[in-house]
Amino acid sequence: MALRVVQWATGGVGVAAIRGVLEHPELELVGCWVHSEAKAGRDAGEIAGVDPVGVVATTSAEEILALDADAVIYTPLIADTDEVVALLRSGKNVVTPVGWLYPSQRSGAPLRDAALAGNATLHGTGIAPGGISEKFPLMLSAMSTGVTFVRAEEFSDLRTYEAPDVLRHVMGFGETPDKALTGPMQKMLDSGFIQAVRMCVDQLGFAADPKVRASQEIAVATAPIDSPMGAIEPGQVAGRKFHWEALVDDEPVVRVTVNWLMGEDNLDPPWSFGPEGQRYEMEVRGNPDFTVSVKGFQSDVGGEGPEYGVVGTAAHCVNSVPAVCAAEPGIATYLDLPLISGKAAPGKARTGS
Repeated sequence: MALRVVQWATGGVGVAAIRGVLEHPELELVGCWVHSEAKAGRDAGEIAGVDPVGVVATTSAEEILALDADAVIYTPLIADTDEVVALLRSGKNVVTPVGWLYPSQRSGAPLRDAALAGNATLHGTGIAPGGISEKFPLMLSAMSTGVTFVRAEEFSDLRTYEAPDVLRHVMGFGETPDKALTGPMQKMLDSGFIQAVRMCVDQLGFAADPKVRASQEIAVATAPIDSPMGAIEPGQVAGRKFHWEALVDDEPVVRVTVNWLMGEDNLDPPWSFGPEGQRYEMEVRGNPDFTVSVKGFQSDVGGEGPEYGVVGTAAHCVNSVPAVCAAEPGIATYLDLPLISGKAAPGKARTGS
């Protein structure tokens, strides 16, 4: 029997998740929650840009809570703890890219209690954080001994990010440096990335300071730069870097960094992605040292097709559902789940799989 899945929210990740569920041989889409009244009553397949699937979208949380479903893929822009608590108490496993990768006992307590009450499991996943930032560096570290340092870093050109309001009002692009540095972005990112760093510290066994050091840098335009939000003028923010570091004796042992640039031209400081271009990069120092670059998740500026980092985030959620449904009730991190993989495409899969 296929696992019955609800998609909660239909932004970029949610739309990609609907398509992923429809492609997964072990999953069946049975519900869809939407924020917008304009989407309510529409077929979920239509919302996702595919053929109708017979699942009607609703704005009613009560309808979703009452639905017979095994799991919810929860992908709003910002997590609402009360919503997730209600979903877990209703007996539905929750997989999400917006929180709870590696929560502390204190911060995770309400979710853990709700999961145990509903005999359900919560799993935080994603791409960065949620994969590149901790899961994959830890997996790669198995090929080295005497590890002294682990780094995960994103290099992305945000001229492909077609969300102008988010770019300006949340991420601080096009603002003055002071406004960007005091804006909400650092705090919004801290929770997930600090959890990613702490997972690496704990699993690798570093004697790191309890507090993770968070810092940020900005670059401004020196000439007008075209962007999804219009021209970024000289003196306005056109590049951002965020860093999270765990320290042993004031030396970093785990570092996660995000590099978000509006291209590589006309920036002060003159930041660039380097010769490898856009990518995710993971480094392990030990015996031996090595670096791994992952390309393909960032779209080319002016190129066609979706932002594949969004698709990858959704796929990681979708492919996690069977393992999460089989896990013990509570909060399950990557350290609690078995190896998760994708599934063969229709026409390429074994008969009966």
